[in-house]
Amino acid sequence: MSAKDNILAKLRKSLTGATPVADNFDVDLVTQTYRYAPEERIPQLRKLMEAVHTEIHLTSGDDWPALLAQLLRDRQLPSLLIAPTTPHGQKITQFWANNPDLPALKAYDRPIEEWKAELFNDTPASLTGTLGAIAATGSLILWPTREEPRLMSLVPPVHFALLKASEIRDNFYEVQQEFEWAQGMPTNALLVSGPSKTADIEQVLAYGAHGPKDLVVLILEDQ
Repeated sequence: MSAKDNILAKLRKSLTGATPVADNFDVDLVTQTYRYAPEERIPQLRKLMEAVHTEIHLTSGDDWPALLAQLLRDRQLPSLLIAPTTPHGQKITQFWANNPDLPALKAYDRPIEEWKAELFNDTPASLTGTLGAIAATGSLILWPTREEPRLMSLVPPVHFALLKASEIRDNFYEVQQEFEWAQGMPTNALLVSGPSKTADIEQVLAYGAHGPKDLVVLILEDQ
């Protein structure tokens, strides 16, 4: 008998005749403290995300392309990576077509093997959507897709993220219930609160070590 088999045999023997302990899970323990009125969600999210160097801007479904264009100009960013087939990708493409002299748009429409060097070395910013956010932890929910793969939000030094105010949830448990994660976890759901940072080297905090140096969230308030 191997060591593994021996350990498992002892565990099974110890459970023989044992009475299972009741699981008295109280949902209020993980939700009651972390519930917010609708008007509290944006301030709560903003407070926590700005505390870790995330930049937040409030805008609307009509005005966000103009705001994004101005933010790109302010940072003197020469180009923006988008997913052109998404609704927000189509909207930004239309806005750019009607406004000359804006930074160039790049489309993520090729296999990474065909333009890996350009993505990593010559793509300063990207725009992606989000699945929502969590007020209690100050986190965006990113759900990479075939149209917007994970590299879009991971590689460019500046990541612009669109968030609908109506999709800010109170707590993580609420998200799990709404999307039925108990029936099957998503393959690549991400909770992101701020730009990449590390203090591994001499305990000096540095940004951009493992991902974007800047995270800019555009919150689309309900109209």
